[in-house]
Amino acid sequence: MANENDLNLPPLNPADLSFDNAGAESVARSGPVPVKTAEDLEQVFDVPVTVSAVLGSSRIAVGDLLRVTPGTVLELDRRVGEAIDIFVNERLVARGEVVVVEERLGVTMTEIIKTDR
Repeated sequence: MANENDLNLPPLNPADLSFDNAGAESVARSGPVPVKTAEDLEQVFDVPVTVSAVLGSSRIAVGDLLRVTPGTVLELDRRVGEAIDIFVNERLVARGEVVVVEERLGVTMTEIIKTDR
């Protein structure tokens, strides 16, 4: 029967093991995690998504909403210069600020929101 030295294996480092909540050995790491690039996502490049930039919101009664006409000012829950929320498919992914680019409005992302799934 071969012993550990006959297999030419490197010594086991306990720091290379991860443990589940019960403390049982679950997964041994096998080296550095490969770096992902945009090319790895090429299959989803053509998937359509809905991007929304939300300047703010307001709650008003239906009766007040029916009286809204061109030129009516609706007060929003955000202050001038405050970051706006950027949603992709109704999921908050970033915050940013409004910019003007060649007579059009745009959004500059200033913060990416990472969420735990």
